[in-house]
Amino acid sequence: MGHRGFGMNMLQSPDEKMKSIKENSILSFNVAADFPIDFVEFDVQVTRDGCPVIFHDNFIFTQEQGIIIEKRVTEMALHEFISYGPQKDGANVNPMFRKTKDGRIFQWKVAKDDPLCTLKDAFVKVKRSKGFNIELKFDDNIVYGEEELRQTLENILKVVYEHAENRPIIFSSFNPDAARLIRNLQMSYPVFFLTNGGCEIYADVRRNSLDEAIKICKECGLQGIVSEAKAILRTPNAVTRIKDSKLSLISYGQINNNVEVVYLQYLMGVEGVIVDMVMEISQAIASIEVRNAEDDEQDDGRKCLILLGEESKKVRISSDAIAFLTEFVPKTTLFVQQ
Repeated sequence: MGHRGFGMNMLQSPDEKMKSIKENSILSFNVAADFPIDFVEFDVQVTRDGCPVIFHDNFIFTQEQGIIIEKRVTEMALHEFISYGPQKDGANVNPMFRKTKDGRIFQWKVAKDDPLCTLKDAFVKVKRSKGFNIELKFDDNIVYGEEELRQTLENILKVVYEHAENRPIIFSSFNPDAARLIRNLQMSYPVFFLTNGGCEIYADVRRNSLDEAIKICKECGLQGIVSEAKAILRTPNAVTRIKDSKLSLISYGQINNNVEVVYLQYLMGVEGVIVDMVMEISQAIASIEVRNAEDDEQDDGRKCLILLGEESKKVRISSDAIAFLTEFVPKTTLFVQQ
């Protein structure tokens, strides 16, 4: 799955690939759709006048008279929301900035920009061969009432029912109550619970482990879990419990931009990965060749189990490398949490 289309934007990153195409845009979705992926993933919020729009952050940052100000997406009307960033007529009405987790602010500049869009735009303009993983986006710092959640989800479902046709759809959310409610409101599309799996700790204990995620799925009749990849690698036994519960498992996270990590998850039974490096990962995975050990010839004497990449530029992943990842990654993620 393509994360926010062709990958998220990290404006602070020295890697130009993270600033190539505007995330969560029609352009980003369609560029990702040119590669052998099944879904694009994106974030949906609802404006105050009831229009589902595609945007990840809770706030849009802009500049007025030299001062950076923030505006909450869900408190804007649609016409105000779409006035930020490049416009369809080529104009650039209101500049956009982005605030990082550490408080730094960067102007939202990418190599290929594109206007902000609505959920309806995506259904109409994105190649119909690709499925949508629609993340139901809510602010972690707000406790939402049942009626507020219901109204938001019904606005989203209205657009889905009117425009989805035969396109594959998955709903997902970090908000346990939203996941439960979207399942109660419809039975046509699978619902997945999103979780950090304990990589970050929240006041809502339902969000703090893969076992809690399994419990939510069972109680609410959900179809699967989308987990931070580090949580899966840190607690591999949870994969067995997830499978025993007849649940599907997908992963997300920056470490999914590493081919070896993706392949390791495949061996563990993870059914899908959400990635930023859509081109690199999809091409590598598409060309995986499983080989018999007795057929391998090595320069370094190690047995290579798989080959990745084009014939002229093969990248070998050895059994030693896979063993290293299984030991090293869990220790790293545990250290990060301390």
